[in-house]
Amino acid sequence: MIMADVSAVFGTLLALGIAFPGLMLVLVMTFPALTERAEVRITRTPWKSFFLGAVALGFALIPVIGMFNLPDSGAQFFGFVGLAILLAAASIGAAGLTRALGKRLATLGVSASAAGETVRGAVVLELAAVFPLVGWFIIIPITLITAFGATVFAILRWQPKDRAEKPAPIIPPAEPASA
Repeated sequence: MIMADVSAVFGTLLALGIAFPGLMLVLVMTFPALTERAEVRITRTPWKSFFLGAVALGFALIPVIGMFNLPDSGAQFFGFVGLAILLAAASIGAAGLTRALGKRLATLGVSASAAGETVRGAVVLELAAVFPLVGWFIIIPITLITAFGATVFAILRWQPKDRAEKPAPIIPPAEPASA
């Protein structure tokens, strides 16, 4: 009986590991503008994405958790629907994150097509997430919160301001001292 349980858990995790890069690639190909805006947010302002995600998830999870605590099974069903919507929204931001990771891999000399970059970024993200303890309790929560914040920014079309370099002040040449 125990061996069957271990095999079931291992098979489920293996299937999820294979499916995750495919999901990220489908999201990037289906919603290119949305995932690109999420990627820009995660690349330029990751901490703003994290803090917005924490606040937005906090407000969004309150009614979802409240629905789970109601005795009516219909309300609990809507709690599951709400949770599925929140996870789907976070997956848009995660697709932006995998794009960013894939592009960073390309700067290290690992060249690939845009689709290959996304898949490689997804594989790197999932390998980091499955690392015991650190991946489970640090990487996954931070990634989930940041991805949700990036999704909110992307849906609202709030892009970071361009970091244009300030021109150097023009200093007039010094006049020679007269003798």
